Amino acid sequence: MSSSAPARFDRGHTDDLMSFLTASPTPYHAVATAAERLEKAGFRQVRETDAWDGTTGGRFVLRGGAIIAWFVPEGATAHTPFRIVGAHTDSPNLRVKPLPDTGAHGWRQVAVEIYGGPLLNSWLDRDLGLAGRLSLRDGSHRLVNIDRPLLRVPQLAIHLDRSVHTDGLKLDKQRHMQPIWGLGDVHEGDLISFLEEESGLTEGDVTGWDLMAHSVEQPAYLGRDRELLAGPRMDNLLSVHAATAALAAVSTSTGLPYIPVLAAFDHEENGSQSDTGADGPLLGTVLERSVFARGGSYEDKARAFAGTVCLSSDTGHAVHPNYAERHDPTHHPRANGGPILKVNVNQRYATDGSGRAVFAAACEKAGVPWQTFVSNNAMPCGTTIGPITAARHGIQTIDVGVAILSMHSARELCGSDDPYLLANAIASFLEG
Repeated sequence: MSSSAPARFDRGHTDDLMSFLTASPTPYHAVATAAERLEKAGFRQVRETDAWDGTTGGRFVLRGGAIIAWFVPEGATAHTPFRIVGAHTDSPNLRVKPLPDTGAHGWRQVAVEIYGGPLLNSWLDRDLGLAGRLSLRDGSHRLVNIDRPLLRVPQLAIHLDRSVHTDGLKLDKQRHMQPIWGLGDVHEGDLISFLEEESGLTEGDVTGWDLMAHSVEQPAYLGRDRELLAGPRMDNLLSVHAATAALAAVSTSTGLPYIPVLAAFDHEENGSQSDTGADGPLLGTVLERSVFARGGSYEDKARAFAGTVCLSSDTGHAVHPNYAERHDPTHHPRANGGPILKVNVNQRYATDGSGRAVFAAACEKAGVPWQTFVSNNAMPCGTTIGPITAARHGIQTIDVGVAILSMHSARELCGSDDPYLLANAIASFLEG
């Protein structure tokens, strides 16, 4: 693999991704973990309620399960364009309802709602932890992570459902997906009291919560030659991790012609329409404030946006050996084949020919191989934050990612080389 610049990331990046996945069972944990890494790289948090200055250096904003981070290099003007990497922090899962304590027939259960579009069968008979954000009476928040077997959604025994062999497994989201967590009578307030105790809080401190289940099985290399990686939430923490590492790395570069940006949003899996989603105002507001803090005008902002490019990084589909007919017959992305460029002429992805050239140049500079993904014409195509970003902000956007199997499963699969290949391509893109 030739390159005009040395590669920044190698297999050690994939090892680090495994640690990142384990530390980030929820969007709130993911942004906290990313922020901690950026702080170690010299970035500092700025609050939306404070006045911002236009000095050089790295900054980041946190809001719920979203983080926007950027680095202003020496010599940047008010109209210097941005190079943005967009991703999302949320994954399909089971989320705790407002009245969580439920059960029947001597079993204590937790009432959950289905978030996004998970493969429900992948959550059956799996040891689950519980994590998320607790909102306290004083207005503060506390992250909680019970990373041990606590919950389980038990599957019905084959002896009680012989039809599963002929009719297939059919799961009712309301009746069949409520996990158990103990035996005995149901008492209102038990789950939150347990979490208060686990978090070192006083009973009654917690007045709100955003909690979700997660698999406690650790990420792991797979296969004879450890050439595969199995783990949770790779859609899309794999991209969040790569973008965080790339932003920290390029912040040490000199002569950057762009302002590199990480934009990791929440709620992509259910449409991005929230104050922390890509369809909200957060990114545009942060970019505008960055321009104005450097003494810029509306004209400077318009000039900066006109020269800005966004790389929307999200996982895509590797060709499945057991279902190859579901893929386009001439586009078969393979594990460890490098990042994929995602194309859909109906704008489910935002890539066009011009964007293809930008991504090809970044990969060539980094010495990274890349592939193309397009859906089978007879199959509906998924989408990303890419088209939303392009339409909302008028920014040229390119959709890319890593090809995986088992997307939306509680445990997904990718090539173990692809995470660091993506990170190298992103770093090259951010540098321009």
